[in-house]
Amino acid sequence: MSTTEPSAAERFRAAKVRNRSRNLELFRADLRFDLDPFQFAACDALDQGRSVLVAAPTGAGKTIVAEFAIWLAMRQPTAKVFYTTPMKALSNQKYAELVDVYGESEVGLLTGDTNVNPRARVVVMTTEVLRNMIYADSDLLDDLAWVVLDEVHYLADRFRGAVWEEVILHLPTEVRLVSLSATVSNAEEFGDWLQTVRGDTDVIVSEDRPVPLEQHVLVGSKMVDLFDSSGAAATNRVNPELLRLVGGASRSERHGGGHRGGRGRGGYHDRRGPRTEKLHRERIAHMLDERMLLPAIFFVFSRNGCDQGVRNVLRSGLSLTTAQERNEIRETAEYHCRTLLDEDLAVLGYWEWLEGLERGVAAHHAGLLPAFKEVVEDLFQRKLLKVVFATETLALGVNMPARTVVLEKLEKFNGEARVPITPGEYTQLTGRAGRRGIDVEGHSVIQWSDGLDPQGVASLASRRTYPLNSSFKPTYNMAVNLIDQFGRQRTREVLETSFAQFQADRSVVDLARKVRSQQESLDGYQQAMQCHLGDFTEYAALRRELSDLERTNVPGGREASHGARAERQAAITDVRRRMRRHPCHACPDREAHARWSERWYKLKRANDKLLQQIRSRTGAVATTFDRVTNVLLQLGYLVDTGNGEATVAAGGRRLQRIYGERDLLVAECLEAGVWKDLTPAQLAAMAATIVYQPRREDAPGTEHALPRGAFRPALDETLTIWSRLDDIERDARLAGSQPPTPAAAVGMFRWASGSALDDVLRTLDLPAGDFVRWSKQVIDLLDQIRNAGDDDLAQTARRATDAVRRGIVAYAAV
Repeated sequence: MSTTEPSAAERFRAAKVRNRSRNLELFRADLRFDLDPFQFAACDALDQGRSVLVAAPTGAGKTIVAEFAIWLAMRQPTAKVFYTTPMKALSNQKYAELVDVYGESEVGLLTGDTNVNPRARVVVMTTEVLRNMIYADSDLLDDLAWVVLDEVHYLADRFRGAVWEEVILHLPTEVRLVSLSATVSNAEEFGDWLQTVRGDTDVIVSEDRPVPLEQHVLVGSKMVDLFDSSGAAATNRVNPELLRLVGGASRSERHGGGHRGGRGRGGYHDRRGPRTEKLHRERIAHMLDERMLLPAIFFVFSRNGCDQGVRNVLRSGLSLTTAQERNEIRETAEYHCRTLLDEDLAVLGYWEWLEGLERGVAAHHAGLLPAFKEVVEDLFQRKLLKVVFATETLALGVNMPARTVVLEKLEKFNGEARVPITPGEYTQLTGRAGRRGIDVEGHSVIQWSDGLDPQGVASLASRRTYPLNSSFKPTYNMAVNLIDQFGRQRTREVLETSFAQFQADRSVVDLARKVRSQQESLDGYQQAMQCHLGDFTEYAALRRELSDLERTNVPGGREASHGARAERQAAITDVRRRMRRHPCHACPDREAHARWSERWYKLKRANDKLLQQIRSRTGAVATTFDRVTNVLLQLGYLVDTGNGEATVAAGGRRLQRIYGERDLLVAECLEAGVWKDLTPAQLAAMAATIVYQPRREDAPGTEHALPRGAFRPALDETLTIWSRLDDIERDARLAGSQPPTPAAAVGMFRWASGSALDDVLRTLDLPAGDFVRWSKQVIDLLDQIRNAGDDDLAQTARRATDAVRRGIVAYAAV
């Protein structure tokens, strides 16, 4: 039987595909596993020089796409890659992974308080560091080919989300983005925006979990499946056995409501069923151990609850580790904590913490000392820890997958009230269940409590809605940096292309992009119509004026009186005379210039109409920018240069180097010199007053113990400046801000003065982890003061930084 030879065209197409994918095939050859379809699609797009947005569940293997971008860059002579993460802990983790692959000489780390090999080919950093580089026009951006935005869904974070949009909007256009996101329900919308502002971008969405999730409910001491697993069952139908255990069908089902029962969100219902005794945490851990469902993460929505969970297990006598595992655990803990002072160990609860580790149990939350958290993460990844009680922050990126996730409650305190968790939050939390390459399936266990509705729980567990909504809003620092780079009008246009505006009014983004595109053509036309003899724009305006007059001077026009026609004829004569006298009239290329001029004029009219359409739309982001700009003009940080433009004044140069929610307050205090007489310890206390935000409204009053000397009058002046700024902001129809609080000033003053850790933590009434986090924010602000203040204050800030960066604050993971 004969076979048909492929045609020349078919052979050419096949060769083209092979050549295009050659890099990808070489990369795949070195992998220990084959790529999933979504991974292959994303890598193929990168191989073609396109940007990608990859939205996939936690643990699905999104980072392989970023690794391919790094692999592509390293095959070029000078190309660089920046790998950004939302948290320093993630940056440290990723840095260590990349060093293992490429070596210390090729990998750098920049996290604000850590600076390692910044000129490396691959640099890991927090997203804020990259944003600051862009504004400073850093030479580290030279040869940048790829930027990985890991956990890009942080763009929705109301405090820090704007940073991601700033980076996306202002990176050089030739840089390609690898945006990695958790599963979001509006990935296509976000991808459309990326396509609009960055150009060629492929959106790759995968909703397939690499490890299937089995969902259970723990009713008393009995664990049952949430969904009916019988072959004839409808998708996401509640398990009849669960309904029987909790008292039958929900009220809506009893009244014929079918699957509409409960409030849906969060699974709560006002039904009164039989009371169910909840199993204690240590008994749940023992049950999971017997069923081979460890390691497990218990998500507890309070820090105290996490610490109490560990204490419960310790009091019960439960031990989940072998003798060999206990030895490894102790060695790991001692190694990570070797730099901590002996006198601080008891203060930090080291021995109780170590006992928990050796028994296979630990807590993980923001109040934990960073060194302790790193030990917990390391041990859990190595399967030495069996149970971790964690707050929901663990679900936001740290690489700690478990076999089982336990949810004690389906509601949490949001700072104001107890609210049900959302389907998106449920998806994030249960995304930790199932370790790829280790587990055949992951397990989630919801602990039943009175008031839950089975149908509502099923609805929560089956929906995959996690919308990504922009939190972008212009800040004072952003305004002066962008105006310095682009000018006021251009900045306004750039902000019109933000994701916030895109979501508010998608057409504005399309119009703004068209305006920018047409502006490039206008610039080209203007270049082509330039004349060496004079201003051809001026000459072209005379030609148009003459053309308009001649059209309206047609003989026999009904409305034109003899006097009007004579007047118009005189005007025509005058314009012709001025044209002949204009230097460009004698240019041998006059008509060629004129043709370019006509194109410029028609496009300019079309562009002006588009700008008018943009101005007539909602324009919420640009409106906020205008208000921010007006405040800066009023305070002298910007100077109005006319025609709607502005330049950055000397004070604005200082403001360019100050980041944070109180950027303008800090700049005003530096401008007024209110902190110039402070000692290093007092300046550290003032920085704490600026950055500290109490977690509770009932923060202890410390006014009677505030540092004496220059601090108190400086604090009074600082609060007076804040009050004046707040009035100005509210007059400008901006939101204003909360007054600075000196609640942490006394503790920070004592720490910077050399007091013992025990004394400082008692004074602040803070866990060690919170103290370290706030101290690093104080150091960050002191660094900004050092860069923005005068020489004397810069010296004080430098000494204050050294005074704060000691003991547990000086601990560095890298």
